[in-house]
Amino acid sequence: MDVLRTPDDRFVDLPDFDFEPHYAEVPDGDGGTLRMHVLDEGPADAAPVLLLHGEPSWAYLYRHMVPVLVDAGHRVVVPDLVGFGRSDKPTEQSDYTYARHVAWTSSLVFDHLDLRDATFFGQDWGGLIGLRLVTAQPDRFARVVVGNTFLPTGHGRPSEAFLAWQQYSQTSPSFNVGKIVNGGCATDLTDAEIAAYDAPFPDDAYKAGARIFPALVPTSLDDPESQPNIDAWTVLEAFGRPFLCAFGDSDPITAGNDRPFREKVPGAAGLDHPTMAGGAHFLQEDVGPDLAAVIANLIAATP
Repeated sequence: MDVLRTPDDRFVDLPDFDFEPHYAEVPDGDGGTLRMHVLDEGPADAAPVLLLHGEPSWAYLYRHMVPVLVDAGHRVVVPDLVGFGRSDKPTEQSDYTYARHVAWTSSLVFDHLDLRDATFFGQDWGGLIGLRLVTAQPDRFARVVVGNTFLPTGHGRPSEAFLAWQQYSQTSPSFNVGKIVNGGCATDLTDAEIAAYDAPFPDDAYKAGARIFPALVPTSLDDPESQPNIDAWTVLEAFGRPFLCAFGDSDPITAGNDRPFREKVPGAAGLDHPTMAGGAHFLQEDVGPDLAAVIANLIAATP
């Protein structure tokens, strides 16, 4: 497996991102190892809040949420998925699979960090991967919050917005990550913030993981991850710990995907699932501090 590592100088002086990097080696599934980056802020002995990003963002997405959660007394853990941020980037699209992303992230969260009594939040692919972690070892998670995500099994037809995005990712001659993120926000990012989303990708050789991600979403029952996600839903349908949906009100890609969670997960019953007004796909950018407060308030209400 050929791997690229983004030079450190690409991450100097990014706006509102003064966090210390931490690293761990995880098995790459091909006989070697990959370096994953993770932010680890707040009291080391506090119960952790695990925040997972999606496509094509990185831990920078959570820069406005981390301080709110730390100020509330929590340890906040924010990994960069393999292929993104300061984590290593295999160069071939075929190096990336849904199963490998789950294995890589599991190795970091369970084997290296050994997180327990955790609160999980995932958006976009952060939900697709993170919910597989939750359902693999549910006893490690005290509560779950999801926003603008889903756990697809291949049943039904994806939305037209998602199919268009999937096609764009595979066929567009250019794949401008910063502009893509900006286009998924209700607010306008500054030029410096757009550049920060571009920082992990000095050129197209670094974008194999970002390019292939949309194609890895299970859209038929023939997908190799269809059955594992069906199995994960079986676990979720018995998950009685607090499970909160906090979806943006302006995301055409995931609109309505909170309904299956609210209807099928026992832990979702009786909770007030907020609609995040003004939140587009990247609601962490649009309403980040408010979203962090939702997570902190859930923790306080469900000790």
